[in-house]
Amino acid sequence: MEYKDYYKIMGVARDATQEEIKRSYRKLARKYHPDVSKEADAEIRFKELGEAYEVLKDTEKRAAYDQLGANWKGGQEFRPPPDWNAGFEFNGGGFGGKEGSDYSDFFASLFGQGFRTGGPRGTQPHAKGGDHHAKILIDLEDTFQGATRTITLRAPVVDTQGHVITKERVLNVNIPKGIRAGQHIRLSGQGSPGAGQGKAGDLYLEIEFRRHPLFRVDGRDLYLDLPVTPWEAALGATVKVPIPGGIVELKIPAGSGSGRKLRLKGRGIPGTQPGDCYVILAIALPPADTEATKDLYRKMAQEMKFNPRAKMGV
Repeated sequence: MEYKDYYKIMGVARDATQEEIKRSYRKLARKYHPDVSKEADAEIRFKELGEAYEVLKDTEKRAAYDQLGANWKGGQEFRPPPDWNAGFEFNGGGFGGKEGSDYSDFFASLFGQGFRTGGPRGTQPHAKGGDHHAKILIDLEDTFQGATRTITLRAPVVDTQGHVITKERVLNVNIPKGIRAGQHIRLSGQGSPGAGQGKAGDLYLEIEFRRHPLFRVDGRDLYLDLPVTPWEAALGATVKVPIPGGIVELKIPAGSGSGRKLRLKGRGIPGTQPGDCYVILAIALPPADTEATKDLYRKMAQEMKFNPRAKMGV
């Protein structure tokens, strides 16, 4: 996917003020409007301009785009890293759907899947403040015991000179036991201030798990790739298996093959109906790094007469 340099498309510097971006858009929109422009690529340029302005005019989209662009190196194929927008605090509302479908794949990859921005503002004298949303990353182990974590959120604001900057705030958050990825924690009164005597809005924290070195997560279920020796798989064995919070023993049936899935019932993420932990067997071959081990492999080849490709007719 091609990286879109919205500042270059708009003809402004990365530190341009919001007013400078607006003026540049108006000027270029008149130049490339398909109804009046004589430029051969006017329609394409006009569409690119609209996409760039959609991002840069919005302080929240612009701050997120700036954060992502700071880590991109020219010449590389662009792919947004997982959870690139974690830790950003946005006003409530929603983004995506029809609006995102009008723009490029690059735009959709950043803002077309549940990116929250530009929430409704209260117009009543004592209206409640707008809700805020942010995604936070927690460790898988936090959901097994519950935890209290200190998180830092970054929110975009416009300074007195008209530049978009980010401000941080630090919160202590209670992580409830059994929370799943995609669920939300509501912090009452931590959104935008209300108008007049209206109450402040709330802050909704969407939970996502950090990448775990051992486990994959699907809902409340866990998946673990477990290396086993050839003799454990062939003869059967009882082996120790690490799970969050401890070690359990797992019986491997004789004659198990690589890829066999064994279930540890109720050992997934806690809940009224706890998930399971599925152990996927992966046969690990000992290295033939000494003459003794090489001789052992040669003996196995002679005595076992095993052809793993027999069903392929070879």
